[in-house]
Amino acid sequence: MDKHTPEQRRKNMQAVKNKDSQIELLLRKELWSRGLRYRKNVNRIYGKPDIVFIGKKVAVFCDSEFWHGYNWEERKKDFKSHQEFWIPKIERNMERDAEVTAKLEFEGWTVIRFWGNEIKKNTSQCADIIEKAVQSK
Repeated sequence: MDKHTPEQRRKNMQAVKNKDSQIELLLRKELWSRGLRYRKNVNRIYGKPDIVFIGKKVAVFCDSEFWHGYNWEERKKDFKSHQEFWIPKIERNMERDAEVTAKLEFEGWTVIRFWGNEIKKNTSQCADIIEKAVQSK
C-alpha cells in the first residue's frame, strides 16, 4: 500500500528531473574543466542524449539506477505495490535504452552509458572514457 496520498505521490513524481540531474551536472562539470565542449539534451539526435559531441558523433547517457533498471532481476523483487505499473514501465525503459543505443551505433555514433553511482564514485574515470572516445574520432 502506498504511504502517500495521490496528491503527494503526484508532487513527488513531478519533482523527478529528466535533465540537469546531479549525476549529469557532476559529469558535465568534469568534462568542462578538461576543456571538452559539448551539447546537452539535443532534441534532433535520436534518444536525446544527455551529453553530445556532435562533430565527433559521441553520445553519452547518464542512467539513474531506478529508472533504467540497474541489477533488474534482483531489484524488481523490491516492488511491493503497483507492480503491474512499475515493472512494465522500467522494463520498457530498458528496451528503449537498447533500441536507442542500437540505432545510434548503426548511424555511426559512439554511445557511452554510465550508471549514476558509477558517475558519483568515479567521475574522473568516466570523463577519461569520454575524453578518449572524443579524441579517437
